[in-house]
Amino acid sequence: MSRKGTLLCVSEVEPGERHASWLELFFDLIIVVAVAQLAHILHPTPEHPLDVQRVLLFLGLYYAIWSVWTSFTLYANVAGEKTRQRAMLAAMFGIAVMAASVPEATGAHGTAFAIAYVYCRLLATSTWGSTNTFFGGWPAAQNGAGLVPWVISIWAHDPHTRYWLWGVGIALDLVISFLRSGDSQEQLDRISKRLERRGRARRPFRLPEPARINEGHLAERLGLFVIIVLGEAVMQVVVSTSEIEWTRPLIVSAMAGFGLLVCFWWLTLRYGASAAPVHDVKPRVTMPGHFAMTAGIAAIAAGLGALVAHPEGHLEEAVKWTLCGGTIVYFLTSGIIAAASRAPIGRLLGWTLPAVIGPVVLGLLPLPGWGLVLGLLAVAGWQVWFPQVTGRPRARAAT
Repeated sequence: MSRKGTLLCVSEVEPGERHASWLELFFDLIIVVAVAQLAHILHPTPEHPLDVQRVLLFLGLYYAIWSVWTSFTLYANVAGEKTRQRAMLAAMFGIAVMAASVPEATGAHGTAFAIAYVYCRLLATSTWGSTNTFFGGWPAAQNGAGLVPWVISIWAHDPHTRYWLWGVGIALDLVISFLRSGDSQEQLDRISKRLERRGRARRPFRLPEPARINEGHLAERLGLFVIIVLGEAVMQVVVSTSEIEWTRPLIVSAMAGFGLLVCFWWLTLRYGASAAPVHDVKPRVTMPGHFAMTAGIAAIAAGLGALVAHPEGHLEEAVKWTLCGGTIVYFLTSGIIAAASRAPIGRLLGWTLPAVIGPVVLGLLPLPGWGLVLGLLAVAGWQVWFPQVTGRPRARAAT
């Protein structure tokens, strides 16, 4: 994975190469469990058929866990050797409670999930405060703009009311972070001028320092999250394959599914967590892009697990569109990031457009499971081979 990226403005970037610490790698272990729990939401069963409500539930719970991980990952990036071990371990425990609550999030454990989420976000805000720094690149990492609806949901007994409150909280998080993101120093300067106009400058008031992000380290951390989600997808294929008789359609499906995941890994290796040849993208695009793309891979993981169990014959519409939908989200987000970095229109039309239209067409065709996954492999293979076919250099960007 490339160590050089353009996630943040140069003034916010801390020079020097740094890698994930043992504490951060241990912290990531709970994400492995959480992603595995979340993938089961997208597994259709007779008792719980896959519908729009369950997809939205998956996205909401996934965002909650992702946002906690992001908050502490960015904190550890800024704090460096001064990272508070107890805070990281406490957050790890909080995510563990959230992960354990996922299977019954629609019932008795929904309140526990909300309490653990609020606790983790408040802990993140408090822990960030110990650094005396301000990170304007992605405000949701440092403050809890959307926490109030989550707090209210703790006392909500009706599941539908609770889901609406969670959705409002997530929307506030994303919208405020998107609108208020920017260079940390510039935002601090504006705050300082505003205080001077109000006459508060005469009082003993000390503004925090702008957070200095180690870009290479952050690129590695975001990429490791992608690898974790890919690992869950590999596990889904292996476990599902081990539980049924090995037939020719099963072998084709398993091999094609593995090849599909290799393509996603390769795109991450070449281009970083965005899997797109970017040159100058702001955090307001990169961070939600990372969320969307990893959520897409998690959906693909769930779809592969269900598909390998039924590789031939008619494939359930829910399973088909879980796979195709996850692939569409992944490549569409990649294309949006590339467009935001002012990629050439020819690259977008030749590289991204087929990868978005292809899964739509495949989802509409009456294909058996093995045929669908072979088609998706061809789509992902085009993403990998397009630069070689066109003879264009492969731009590298870690984020």
